[in-house]
Amino acid sequence: MCRLFGLTAGAARVTATFWLLDAPDSLEVQSHRNADGAGLGYFSADGQAVLDKQPEPAFSDREFITAAGQASSSSFVAHVRWATTGGKTVRNTHPFVMEGRVMAHNGGFGSLPDLERELGSYRQLVLGDTDSERYFALITKETDARGGDVAAGFAAAASWIGRHLPLSSLNAIVAAPGELWALRYPGQHALHILERPADGELHVRSSVSSVHAPDLARTPSVVIASEAMDGEAGWRMLAPGELVHVRPDLSVESAVVITEPPAHLVPLPAGNPNIDT
Repeated sequence: MCRLFGLTAGAARVTATFWLLDAPDSLEVQSHRNADGAGLGYFSADGQAVLDKQPEPAFSDREFITAAGQASSSSFVAHVRWATTGGKTVRNTHPFVMEGRVMAHNGGFGSLPDLERELGSYRQLVLGDTDSERYFALITKETDARGGDVAAGFAAAASWIGRHLPLSSLNAIVAAPGELWALRYPGQHALHILERPADGELHVRSSVSSVHAPDLARTPSVVIASEAMDGEAGWRMLAPGELVHVRPDLSVESAVVITEPPAHLVPLPAGNPNIDT
C-alpha cells in the first residue's frame, strides 16, 4: 500500500532530505515498491503550503529528488503511492492542500457517493478522483464545525467513515506550519512515531551515502511514518484508533479517539506483500 511520512521541527525550519533520500528505508527506497506517484508538501517562510508532486515514482522523479534536497520547512508531509482509486494523474497524487493544511492518506474506502452527500458544499474542495481527497474534505468540514480544532475534526471524520462506509485503512497525516496530526485506524496498516532529540545520530543507508541533514542532527524533531525508516530504537507503533498531535513546541498529545472497529472492514488478502506488520 501507499507509504506516509511526516516531520515537524516546531518553530525551526529544516530540510527532510535524510528521511526522503538517505535513510536506510527512505521514501525513495519505498517508492520502488510504491511506484504510482510521489509527492512532497511543505510550507514557505510566510506559511503558505507548497506541493511538489508527480504521478511517477520518487526514485526516477528528478523534481521530487530536487525538492527533497532543497526544501526547507517547519513541517513536511510526503507520500509514495500505490494507486487504488483514481488514475495516475497529478490531481490524484498525494499530498493535498485545503484551507492551508496539507494531508496524505494510506488505505482505502468505498461508497464515495455516500461520502459526497455527507460533504455537501465541501465537495467543491475536491479536485481529483481519489477517496483520499474526499476524506480530507470531510476532515476539513468537521474541523470547521468544531471551531478549527483539527484533532476533533480528524477524529469525527474518521469515525463517520468507520460507521458508514466499507474501508481498509484511514491512516493519514495532516500538517500545518510547525505542527502535525496523525491517525492510525483501524490496525491493518502500520503507523509509527519517533521523537528525536537534538544531536541524535542519523543512520545512513551506506558508507558512501551523503547526509544532507546537519540541521536535523542538531535540532529536535518528531517523525511520523508508515515504516521505521532507520535503525533508531525509539520508534513506536501507534495503537489502532490512536491520534497524535505534535504541537509547535514539539510536545506530543496522544489519545485513542476511536474505540469501535469499522462497521464494514475490508480485510487485505492473505499473502498480500503490502500488508503491514
